[in-house]
Amino acid sequence: MDLFSHSWTALRAAVAELSDKDFEQPSGCTGWLVRDLVCHLIIDAQDVLITLVTPAETEPTRNAVTYWDLVEAPTGDDPLDALTVRLAAAYEDPRLLKFHLDDVGSAAGRAAELADPGVRVSTRDQVLTVSDYLSVYVMEWTLHHLDLIARLPDVAGPPAEGLSRSRAMLEEIAGAAFPTSFSDEDALLIGTGRRAPSDAEKAELGELAAKLPLVLG
Repeated sequence: MDLFSHSWTALRAAVAELSDKDFEQPSGCTGWLVRDLVCHLIIDAQDVLITLVTPAETEPTRNAVTYWDLVEAPTGDDPLDALTVRLAAAYEDPRLLKFHLDDVGSAAGRAAELADPGVRVSTRDQVLTVSDYLSVYVMEWTLHHLDLIARLPDVAGPPAEGLSRSRAMLEEIAGAAFPTSFSDEDALLIGTGRRAPSDAEKAELGELAAKLPLVLG
């Protein structure tokens, strides 16, 4: 619960520091500018609010690791991705995006703090405990924080604790550990296909290289 709040607060703070020009920079998400990514974060925050008030009576079907499906690499042509781009453009003024993210994002953060970690909730036709669901979003926030700063080196990155936890979850999904020489950030970027490994990194990855990238959906 604390790691969710820490990761989410850091990501929202990074968005709050962006200049208007920053919103026009490419993000680490294929086909999305930073403004599109921030619009997606608003939708994510809405999803958190909806899910935390959608209780389930059945046993959990997924946990923080098995929640993720491995999907094809995004091309930017997905209808929902395209809708996000149009919605982001409709805001016109970046200050409106900042305001909406702060408004809905703050509510999602408060809802997470108030939620019982043992309660079961439903999302995407799956059942998880609140604790596992919020852990899913530690990965989501951390990866999207890396996407946010992909072309903005002066903007603060995600917290070290979120990077470490996300790496551990990605290694569970991969069924193998990344080389100890890889930083948590590099393990996440290379592991999820956000950056191609160098020849030297590919050699260090060994058999794991054949499993990559792990595109999470």
